[in-house]
Amino acid sequence: MVALSNKMGGGPVTTQTAQSTRYEELARQLTGIGAVKRDLARILPADCPPGAAAVLTVLDRHGEMRLSRLTELMAVDMSVSSRHVTHVAERGWIDRETDPGDARCRILRLNPAGRAVLAELGSRYTVALERALADWSPEDVDALNTLLARLRSSF
Repeated sequence: MVALSNKMGGGPVTTQTAQSTRYEELARQLTGIGAVKRDLARILPADCPPGAAAVLTVLDRHGEMRLSRLTELMAVDMSVSSRHVTHVAERGWIDRETDPGDARCRILRLNPAGRAVLAELGSRYTVALERALADWSPEDVDALNTLLARLRSSF
């Protein structure tokens, strides 16, 4: 273990301690991302809360699927995903059709109305990010995108 000098006067700081501090700070910063997500959620239309937006997003990214698969991808309880699916279905943003392989199940499919809602949400998010990061350089935004993508792929 390599010892680093501690400029605060508390004795040497080990590489392990410096690394722990680095990851502790990362954990704090990631917790702060929750506040950013909550601020972004405030720009959602009243009839499209975050859970409904998540259903639309997952169906857009992964295509049609059963509720059980949606629940798995959203990493929530079945009752939670079911409630969100009911919400978006009642608004006509998804179609629920009988699964030809098992009549007891439904296949969930994003429809054109749901795609329109997603386009609106994307536009709202983009405008909010452009405003919040207006004083960032394009290179900083690109670096953030690259690092966040790398972080996601590490998990």
